[in-house]
Amino acid sequence: MSTPEETRPKNFLETLIAEHLRDGVHAGVVTRFPPEPNGYLHIGHAKSICLNFGLAQQFGGRCNLRMDDTNPVAEDVEYVESIANDVRWLGFEVGEVLFASDYFEQMYRWAEDLIVAGKAYVDEQDLEAIRAGRGSLTEPGTESPYRNRPAAESLDLFRRMRAGAFPDGAMVLRAKIDMANPNMIMRDPLLYRIRHAHHHRTGDAWCIYPMYDYAHCLEDAIEGITHSICTLEFENNREIYDWLIDTLDVPAKPRQYEFARLALDYTLMSKRKLLKLVQSGTVRGWDDPRMPTVAGLRRRGYTASAIRSFCDLIGVSKANSRVDFGKLEFAIRSDLNPEVPRVMAVARPLEVVITNWPGGVEWLDAALYPHDVPKEGSRQVPFSGRLYIEQDDFAEEPPAGWHRLAPGREVRLRYGYFITCTGVERGPDGAISRVLCTYDPATAGGAAPDGRKVKGTLHWLSADEAVPAEIRLYDHLFASDTPDREDWEALLNPNSLEVLQGFVEPSLADDAAGSRYQFERLGYFISDAVDSRPGALVFNRIVTLRDSWAKQTKKDEPAAPPPAPVAEKKPDTRPTKLGRAEIRVRIRAEDADLAAAYARLQADLGLSEEDADVLTGDRELAAFFEATIAAGAEVAAATRWVVNEVLREVKDRPLGELPLTPAALAGLIGLVDAGRLSVTAGKEVFAELVAQGGDPAAIMAARGLEQLSDAGALAAAVDAVIAASPAQVERYRGGNAGLLGFFIGQVMKATGGRADPAATRALLTERLSS
Repeated sequence: MSTPEETRPKNFLETLIAEHLRDGVHAGVVTRFPPEPNGYLHIGHAKSICLNFGLAQQFGGRCNLRMDDTNPVAEDVEYVESIANDVRWLGFEVGEVLFASDYFEQMYRWAEDLIVAGKAYVDEQDLEAIRAGRGSLTEPGTESPYRNRPAAESLDLFRRMRAGAFPDGAMVLRAKIDMANPNMIMRDPLLYRIRHAHHHRTGDAWCIYPMYDYAHCLEDAIEGITHSICTLEFENNREIYDWLIDTLDVPAKPRQYEFARLALDYTLMSKRKLLKLVQSGTVRGWDDPRMPTVAGLRRRGYTASAIRSFCDLIGVSKANSRVDFGKLEFAIRSDLNPEVPRVMAVARPLEVVITNWPGGVEWLDAALYPHDVPKEGSRQVPFSGRLYIEQDDFAEEPPAGWHRLAPGREVRLRYGYFITCTGVERGPDGAISRVLCTYDPATAGGAAPDGRKVKGTLHWLSADEAVPAEIRLYDHLFASDTPDREDWEALLNPNSLEVLQGFVEPSLADDAAGSRYQFERLGYFISDAVDSRPGALVFNRIVTLRDSWAKQTKKDEPAAPPPAPVAEKKPDTRPTKLGRAEIRVRIRAEDADLAAAYARLQADLGLSEEDADVLTGDRELAAFFEATIAAGAEVAAATRWVVNEVLREVKDRPLGELPLTPAALAGLIGLVDAGRLSVTAGKEVFAELVAQGGDPAAIMAARGLEQLSDAGALAAAVDAVIAASPAQVERYRGGNAGLLGFFIGQVMKATGGRADPAATRALLTERLSS
């Protein structure tokens, strides 16, 4: 069998399997994913699913979904069904679901064979005595007083155990191996225990159940598994796995291989602890959007493709390490950005009255996708003399660097007009009840005929037409990035869910539950699949537009400048905390070189005041930016990449610790600017540069990301899409020009996102017009 096409560097398991197939060790590949049905799957299981099913797909083999149902006390049919659903949702073909319980009779017969061969015995010690007799890492174990009982006696007791003659805990079956083995797992491990419990599949047919170490390897042997892949905590268990496979007369000889399990910041990977959160009511079930379960991520709005991309991004390693949660968020942003429509919503409404509005409602055309997304479409949004904006977008006494609405300030309303604040009105309690503004009717569409510029652009809604919606803002369930500690319950984040009563555009009123959007300036959202319905809309925030979480609880970094106070408050005598902009101003006041760089970036490179401010907040970032320019990056592009991408990576670690170099970033920017990489693919390359460094061109080539611009290949893809879509072609030629976005999307899908959007648009327009 040939090895798979090289699209990226192989991980060690891919290399191993390719060698096994090449050398004839195995004729094919059979893997398995063997969860215990005692809870819902979490993101760590998703990594194992993608690995096991992915390797089977890659090498033309098979992956079995097998429920390791050997512990009836904790297992349930609900979990069996949820596991199978999750695997299918992640995009893998399940086929027949297998069960360990299917093999109970065969495993029992093999246990009798071990007893007859003098390699297993029934031990009547209690578990505490057995544990005490195992010894320690420096001292050998002590043999059980029942270790050398005759095989016939052990066999009789074992059969009576099966017949239900003894209560739980009365005795166990142990392997007879070596009580002095340096691997403590090999010191006569337990094989069977008594457990009088109803099994979800076998009912009351059994009252003895095999232990994991005994059952797992035998299940693999029965199913003909070639590569039994598990996480590193089972590395020491490999010895008992091999001992049983080599000792018993089994139909196949599988071998175990270990990889590093997923340890994700701010996330708990213990089904037992997650179950406790569910049972205590701390969360609203296994599918609570704060849970790291696949069901929770799905309800939160994560896509299967984003989770698969995340698993591919973090790779497969032999060494344990923690993964930044930002990588998972990067994967979902990258997946949603080119797909979901942009709409407007207001989460914390503040009323704005336009005092010179002539009356009535004006309907404005608003694009559903930005210019860099190869999709088309628009919707109509109402504009009137009474609007809602975000509370955080108004400040009665604005701080330095404020570019939003304030008394006497002019801002642009997205898709609408320039407005200027002329005053405020207050309610009986003294709090601001509405903001008064005038609008400039000459600025329709957001541009002024006289060329004047405004720095702030706000999203908004027409108040009378806005649709009420519950907006749920989710954050990490734990306030610590390492919650897998003994005091894990004390680490719960009290602000993991904030429920707001906001508003959305009327265009969303009748959309189906499960629809995803980007709420402009607020983040990506999904209408909740369980609670949302027409007339009572509920939206879950999937992810913010940028990473807003700081690992050290955001010390000295307050949120956006607050709106005017809603009521009189007692004087605040606490020390004033500086915002980031104020900190940068103070740093430049004390550093003449940074102050000079701030002026130079604006005067010589033409940067805006805001970008120059951000890029000269510290010497390391300023030097990195200028080195990127010196390495050949175009100024505007370098500014975008450093401000939007590099800064996100250095929120909690020094820039100097990143393997990313200015030369590598300049090379990446050059590939994007030259059209060899799309922006989305460029971000994928950027993520690898941040993770491990390297040459961007080499990463692009290894991952097969180079944008398709060859005229012949692109024409073939375009023609194939047109030929496969006769109904859409007829509608387009009949006047539905909005379908051009559909055709572009199909070409992008057919080429794996590698088609050049501009060239694709031009070629489709030409072909569809002929």
